[in-house]
Amino acid sequence: MNLDSLIQDYNNQGIATHNRRLDFIQNDVQIPSNLIQKLKDFQIAIPSWALGTGGTRFGRFSGGGEPGTLEEKISDVGLLHRLNKSSGAISLHIPWDIPSDANAIKKLAADHGLAFDAVNSNTFQDQANQALSYKFGSLQHTDRAVRKQAIDHNIEVIKHGVDLGSKSITVWLSDGSCFPGQLNFRRAYERTVESLKEIYAALPSDWKLFLEYKAYEPNFYSTTVGDWGQSYSMVNKLGDKAYTLVDLGHHLPNANIEQIVSLLLMEGKLGGFHFNDSKYGDDDLTAGSMKPYQLFLIFNELVDGMDAKGMNHAKDLGWMIDASHNVKDPLEDLLQSVEAIQIAYAQALLVDRKALEAAREANDVVRCQEILQGVARTDVRALVAQARLELGGVLNPVEFYRSAEIRKQLIQQRGSKTVATGL
Repeated sequence: MNLDSLIQDYNNQGIATHNRRLDFIQNDVQIPSNLIQKLKDFQIAIPSWALGTGGTRFGRFSGGGEPGTLEEKISDVGLLHRLNKSSGAISLHIPWDIPSDANAIKKLAADHGLAFDAVNSNTFQDQANQALSYKFGSLQHTDRAVRKQAIDHNIEVIKHGVDLGSKSITVWLSDGSCFPGQLNFRRAYERTVESLKEIYAALPSDWKLFLEYKAYEPNFYSTTVGDWGQSYSMVNKLGDKAYTLVDLGHHLPNANIEQIVSLLLMEGKLGGFHFNDSKYGDDDLTAGSMKPYQLFLIFNELVDGMDAKGMNHAKDLGWMIDASHNVKDPLEDLLQSVEAIQIAYAQALLVDRKALEAAREANDVVRCQEILQGVARTDVRALVAQARLELGGVLNPVEFYRSAEIRKQLIQQRGSKTVATGL
């Protein structure tokens, strides 16, 4: 039996239970008429490096059946999209994902219903046969030749993205210092901006540059693009096509990410997201697994801010997962993350914004809390499942993935000792 038939049989078996849950929430909660359509339109890009088990500096434990080629990575994302109908794009990381035939790769992706999201450069590692090392930085390096090498790499990434139909590049730098006195902060900042300007000049007219930030790791004393303020100041110097990208794990403990999002949106400089979750730092855990309420609060600010500017929720920001695990099946983890993101988004669409604003103006703190927590405690999974169902997806992707023994099939096809390229 083929996959489509298996999905149809699975959905038929669960449709009665689903309809009862859907009827319950529709009778109990006032649901905006366009909520299901907004969920159907919302797509979350899958990063190529998250399709295999991740690793730490202490070890990596392959789960078997991991994709060893770009073609297999596209196949895996296509499978995810077939199940949830909300993962219709893949984000590539160069140099791991350089296509030998861009047209063939574009056709393969299209056959799976996929587009290419932001392409990502890598100057935080030295590659085989690389002429100069990034040990002491890339775009900030004291040696102009090293900076030029990093600039050229980013421009090469843009060219690969153009060939594939991408419209944006994400730049994340590990540049910084490990010890006091090691770095001249001002000169490192200036060199980084000078380098970014050369990359920015190579952007096609319809492209965007996303500048990511991170508080620490692998450098622990300073990071040259260490927080949203530093990224914001840099992208302002570059131009209208440059934006700040927010990775949920790239903050110091207890940072108010929802406030950061609100202000960047207000200033027109929020480019998009890398979704994940964390307990201590850049843990790259499944989205919503640790702080689901925070994820909802972030989406609450996103919906409010985007609506204030008349933005298209699905298209005007970049939505992507950035996670990496040793202990989970990567495809199950990605299905869980997409579901958590959709749940937070659906909840944010349910917020009574007029009532919330009235409570704020009246300084009714209790009422404000009740409005937000009331929505956050609402089980919207039936709404998310209905959007999937209307698109032809699976009612419960993780449960179906397991019942169809998809990982077992991947191991049979690819072997039990495969290790995906990437992080």
